[in-house]
Amino acid sequence: MCILMQPDPFTLEIIREQLIAAAEESFITMGRASQSPIIYEVLDYACALTDPAGDLIAQANGVPGFLGTLTFAVKAIIEKHPLRTMRPGDIFVTNDPYIGGGNHLSDVALIAPIFFEGQIVAFSVNKAHWTEVGGMAAGSWTTDSTEIYQEGLQFPAILLYRAGEPIQSLIDLIAANVRTPDRTLGDLYAGVAALRSGERRVIEICQRYGLATFRQALTAILDYGERSARQALAELPKGTFFAEEWIDDDGLSPDPIYVCVTVTISDEAFVADYTGSAPQVRGPINCTRTRLHSACRSMFKAITDPQSPSNEGWFRPLKVICPEGTIFTARRPAPVSTYWETGAYAVDLIWRALFPVLPDRLSAGHSLSVCGTIISGQDEEGKTFILVEPQAGGWGATATRDGESGLVVVGDGETYIMPVEICEDRYPLLVDRFTFNLTPAGAGRYRGGFGLVRDYRVLCEKAELTTTFGRHRYPPWGGAGGQDGSPNGVAVIPLSAAKGPQSEPAVWRGKLARYPLHRGDVARLVTGGGGGYGDPLTRDPLLVQQDVRNEFLTVADARRLYGVVLDPQSLTVDQAATAALRQSLVRPMPAAESSSTRR
Repeated sequence: MCILMQPDPFTLEIIREQLIAAAEESFITMGRASQSPIIYEVLDYACALTDPAGDLIAQANGVPGFLGTLTFAVKAIIEKHPLRTMRPGDIFVTNDPYIGGGNHLSDVALIAPIFFEGQIVAFSVNKAHWTEVGGMAAGSWTTDSTEIYQEGLQFPAILLYRAGEPIQSLIDLIAANVRTPDRTLGDLYAGVAALRSGERRVIEICQRYGLATFRQALTAILDYGERSARQALAELPKGTFFAEEWIDDDGLSPDPIYVCVTVTISDEAFVADYTGSAPQVRGPINCTRTRLHSACRSMFKAITDPQSPSNEGWFRPLKVICPEGTIFTARRPAPVSTYWETGAYAVDLIWRALFPVLPDRLSAGHSLSVCGTIISGQDEEGKTFILVEPQAGGWGATATRDGESGLVVVGDGETYIMPVEICEDRYPLLVDRFTFNLTPAGAGRYRGGFGLVRDYRVLCEKAELTTTFGRHRYPPWGGAGGQDGSPNGVAVIPLSAAKGPQSEPAVWRGKLARYPLHRGDVARLVTGGGGGYGDPLTRDPLLVQQDVRNEFLTVADARRLYGVVLDPQSLTVDQAATAALRQSLVRPMPAAESSSTRR
């Protein structure tokens, strides 16, 4: 009888690291080969490897919103296409938000089975935000869609390549239904190249160590992830915690939308229960269960061990509960094109619920919204252009330091904003201004970080502006007595030939759908500052003085917000006057956070 020996720990670790390297090589391949700045500059994509059952074994992260979601895409393919029907060289495509394939239709997943010695040993998979997949609006997302059919092409877990050859009729169909076919197909082929890169590396590992050792390594990797997660879970405070918030609106109605979560932490499990949140809405901010899971996975990973590589085993202690048909678990044909607004709240609710008991791991509230922006039109040569990008904002303060300024939000994580040079080179736009948003807000013992202000001047005859800047009505929350931050928003400043740019914007909103712009108009994108931590009257006067000297704060605001009196000329702190003013302004500390309570 032949007894298979368990690989030694060194071999297991080498295989684990090689799989991670394979995923990261796929990531680099896709970024270098892609045609769209949203991929190669912003890094709005992710690459991964799964085992034959679709369980994540290694992932190279761009967008945390994709964390762990690629396993759902693979499982959706396996459910529709049994393993026995797959052939070497096959590639599948899916972006169906309702069956695990995507978050919205622009997030397209490509999946390829990896064969070794005639058997499927793994899957190579990636998901990327394609700039164009058709639909009613340029860029394929908008704030006023009312059903999924308006949002672009749907790929319901279908075969794209058969035995290494593309299905040309499907390629032709895609090209005929998108506004920028060269870029869309370029991004598709970049994804195919990334799949092949992952496939090559997995086959090399199997050739070196043998199929039996490789399979044992996959099992060991998942089990190790689970053990590590449970060890980290044991260090978290135990109990039940609750938070509730309001989302600005759904894009069609001005009514705010209620959401809530109950988090229960025990030695065995981390449970996030969103029961009680609003039902799905008419506008496109609905998100589906795939995104809800990725939100919970992001937070679970962040508060346990954000540095360790992710795999499916790590998430075994995590349980997500939410009824069907809510704003977090929308059902077909609900529109979902700006799902990230609600997905961000799924993250923030857990964050806010646990903030009082994990102040060493979590900050106060941040700008939260991806602040998605599309500027589209035709350039001077008559070619269609579509700028699709996120924005960065201010992060909340922590118990030990000020918040970070101009940092991408939690939903975008390890990504970037669009460089000014790319915007001006690729599109008929001029960046007039790119600076901190110094609106006085987020005061605290430690203040919130600053958001950004970015001005785009239109250089073509006409264009259209679509934006979804959440937290426009409900700014980032402060913690432990700190003040709330400032809201996100978009202004349009029209050009007047007689008077130059007007001082007052034509609009100031959070959401716009294809708002008309003309030559010389300015689209001003404003992201909010983060919430503060602690009573502002306890902030070190020297830190206030430093902010004034850096022109982050005025002398008047130093007095108003922090009770710090500065000499207007020398900007030195008047210690006696400051002590007297603060004594007169002392106010009782607030009771327990109203939006987050232990049950």
